[in-house]
Amino acid sequence: MTVRTVIERGPKGKRVVAFSLDWPGWGRGAKSAEVAVETLESYRERYRPVARLAKMAREFDAAGPLKIVEDKVGTGSTDFWGISFSPSAAEQGPMSKAELERGITLLRSCWKFFDGVAARVSPEMRKGPRGGGRDRDRIIRHTIRTESEDFARQVGLRIPEEAALTPDGLRQHRETYVAAMRAYNAGEVKRMRSWTLPFLIRHSAFHTLDHAWEMEDKDLSTPPTH
Repeated sequence: MTVRTVIERGPKGKRVVAFSLDWPGWGRGAKSAEVAVETLESYRERYRPVARLAKMAREFDAAGPLKIVEDKVGTGSTDFWGISFSPSAAEQGPMSKAELERGITLLRSCWKFFDGVAARVSPEMRKGPRGGGRDRDRIIRHTIRTESEDFARQVGLRIPEEAALTPDGLRQHRETYVAAMRAYNAGEVKRMRSWTLPFLIRHSAFHTLDHAWEMEDKDLSTPPTH
């Protein structure tokens, strides 16, 4: 078994992203394809808790080496942010029920992992070399608001500003988001213009994990992770 991996290059060649098609959220960016793939591999063990929460640890541990199955050009956001911002060739068309439920299960695990990290890290975060950076609560707010007020619109959801920032509001958003994904896959929701459902799931999972790992790396109660 191999891990199907896609390389996404920014149009101007400033940044390159490598991400797994099989494990939503497992993706890393760098200034070259070689370093992006190396960094993705280095995050294999950091992704394992997500697979464990999804009760897929044995499947994840059995996964073999990364295998590049596509090398594509992304959007300007790939160059600017160093993240994947468009679906790959394998992320087109409707998903099978098994594929959809697997993706949802892993996305839920990313949420659970994020919540766990947010609950245990220090409120104040380690600053960058120039003293910049957000503290924990600002990272949490950004992560939740971006998903609930931006990403979720792709499947027709509209919620009031900051409505998902309470515990009850967040639970309701996540359940509604998953229900909207299922409705979209069943053809009950207006089609997205440039995004696809597999990409939406992967993008939501990545954004959640990226900021969970950011909080881990900046946690003042533990030594730096990276």
